[in-house]
Amino acid sequence: MQKLLKTSSILITILGVLLVCGGLWGAIFISQQVAKENITTPDDASIPGILVQGPFTLKAQADIIRKHTLSMTGGKTFAEMPRQITKLDSNGSAVVGEDGKPVMVANTTRDIWITATTLTTALNLGIISYAFSGLALVLGLLFVLIGIAFYALAKR
Repeated sequence: MQKLLKTSSILITILGVLLVCGGLWGAIFISQQVAKENITTPDDASIPGILVQGPFTLKAQADIIRKHTLSMTGGKTFAEMPRQITKLDSNGSAVVGEDGKPVMVANTTRDIWITATTLTTALNLGIISYAFSGLALVLGLLFVLIGIAFYALAKR
């Protein structure tokens, strides 16, 4: 039993150290990758004028992108806007086709949502990555403590 505890303590401790290293590496990697983009939160963000690098600034940037997008689309989301809208002339009147029906064109306002969704998804993925790195770090520390406890038990 003593040999099993010693062996287990070594393996669990090694696993814990690997998890701690992986968690730290993940957080540093994410921070470096996000910092390369040189994004600074705008003045109306919840954390204004800060380089986006950590989970809180990632969240602030994602939130402000959504707020700005809603203001540009009149408060409508992608799903609430029609795919096509009536083409208007310079006077704001509907352009009518030869068949007497209004000419329909792509609703370019919906494209704003495509871009916003892409950006916020990337930012939110960064937040999730930080959380995953934190989880690995905490589990690693826990495994190291368990390994130490197993080793102490093996000594008795």
